[in-house]
Amino acid sequence: MRVQESGSLSRAEAGPASGRSLIDLFAGTVSRYGSLPAVTDRSATLTFDELDAWSNAVAARLSAHGVGPGDVVAFQLDRGNRLFAVLLGILKAGAAYVAVDPRHPRARRTAMIARARAKVLVIEEPADDPGEPGTTVVRLGQEPVPKHAGETPARGPGAQDMACVLFTSGSSGEPKAVALGHGNLVFFAENPSLPAIGPHDRMGHISNVSFDAFHYETWCAFAAGAEIVVLEPLPVLLGQDVRRALRRHRITVMLVPSMALNHVVREDREAFNDLRVLCTGGDVVLPETCAQLIEGGFQGELWNLYGPTEATTACVGHRVTEEDGRSASVPIGKPFEGVSVRILDESGAELPPGEIGVLHVGGPGVARGYLESVPADPFTSEGAVRCYATGDRVRQREGGVLEFHGRADSQVKIRGHRVEPAEIERTLTGCDGVHAAVVVPVGAGQDRLLAAVVVADATVRPQALRAYTAGELPEFMVPAVVVRVDALPISEHGKQDRDAIAALAATAARRSVARVAPRDEVERYLAEIWEELLLVEGPGVEDDFFALGGNSLLAFRMARRLEERFGAAIGARAMLGQTTLGELAALVREAMAA
Repeated sequence: MRVQESGSLSRAEAGPASGRSLIDLFAGTVSRYGSLPAVTDRSATLTFDELDAWSNAVAARLSAHGVGPGDVVAFQLDRGNRLFAVLLGILKAGAAYVAVDPRHPRARRTAMIARARAKVLVIEEPADDPGEPGTTVVRLGQEPVPKHAGETPARGPGAQDMACVLFTSGSSGEPKAVALGHGNLVFFAENPSLPAIGPHDRMGHISNVSFDAFHYETWCAFAAGAEIVVLEPLPVLLGQDVRRALRRHRITVMLVPSMALNHVVREDREAFNDLRVLCTGGDVVLPETCAQLIEGGFQGELWNLYGPTEATTACVGHRVTEEDGRSASVPIGKPFEGVSVRILDESGAELPPGEIGVLHVGGPGVARGYLESVPADPFTSEGAVRCYATGDRVRQREGGVLEFHGRADSQVKIRGHRVEPAEIERTLTGCDGVHAAVVVPVGAGQDRLLAAVVVADATVRPQALRAYTAGELPEFMVPAVVVRVDALPISEHGKQDRDAIAALAATAARRSVARVAPRDEVERYLAEIWEELLLVEGPGVEDDFFALGGNSLLAFRMARRLEERFGAAIGARAMLGQTTLGELAALVREAMAA
């Protein structure tokens, strides 16, 4: 099935203009808005003219090291204005960039640089050098921002040239290196289906630079002449008063990962009220989250964006309505201008509206491919249109709107039976009081069982959920273990943390019944908080916060409650080192006595 717009034209037939590079895009913005602010960090604000001059100087330095068209340059830099000058300078030198997060383990950083085949690594003094032997290292000191633009490199990149390499998780367990071209990113950044932003807007930069949300914050802002404001990274921001931080920096536009949005709004539904445009994506946004945002007074545009890295950040989108907050799920929306979508069954046949199948996307946003060969390459070409099999299962609603139905490659074997976890998840969310569910296998061989991690009301009991699924599904599909959580664990990049979910399920499956009861007011209050946040019954003094499903987002909420009750401010770093209920209670007592 090819989704049609107005019953006649595919969206693919009317996309934004192509044939331009990111440097062409940026040069156009400099010519229109050169004196306006381009990027602001803690120390300074740079105009587009100043950023242009600085990036030209970076390009000249890289060219002196032999960097040119076809090369790859990695950079490992702290968040700030310099990062954007280096990114642009790499592109102006004709190379593609690989953004390496300094917070990643050294082995991960080294692997990224090696697998991207980076010729040069740009780092700051005195950062460590995670590059492979043979990689040229360019160290940046405290060079002043150039006062004049200098010369732009003679040969700029073209739309077909590679612009960047991103790493995304692979089914084999090894991350895949995705090559995106200039044309891919220009097509995305200038796509008219995205919410409109302009030179009056201030874009909050919170994403990890190694992931594709960074492209929305960077290239959509540069295309519109908007100002990028460098905020604390997402995990740190969530430990603050989010609304106060956004108001202090006068942020008007943000992309907040769905899982983080679900967390924050559950605790403070007014956190994003000062934004004009709030985009979310990367995972499933809950209808309750949308309803709470709207009920809390949010009057801006709320958008649910969908797209794999291989299709350049987002290729389908939906402006959320009040009705979505009352529905069973929030749709991912319609394809962007210039994007074609097809829904196919296992044999490759097109499916009619209403049937669930695998989503295939096509158009100028589809990546060049992977740097390394992979089994069952999901990239194909249909005539002049490049296509990508997403592996995501979707259904077309009335009017061409798409809704997400999980992954197609998640089947597991339980006692010889093929089981699709998404089917069990949909059944669980059909039970009153259950808002979201993830089903994972635990154990191996004949001892393998299914565990369900569910976001559910406190009144929902595991026994009742098992009884409900037993009435709807075959016996081998009924979860043996049910764990209730306040929100599904998320990674630092704001996506569903499948490893954390699996670990949580495994821990619940083997958790000891031994329990030391809380002994004083602080321990009893902590136990109450844990029962509410972790949705466990009767936590004991020796229980571990993270072993029971805690994460940095829940730790932030716990710290807020403790400060309100006891006036004790406990930092996130301290909590990471003292994780049992008894140890946390001791921290609170120390803070109260100080």
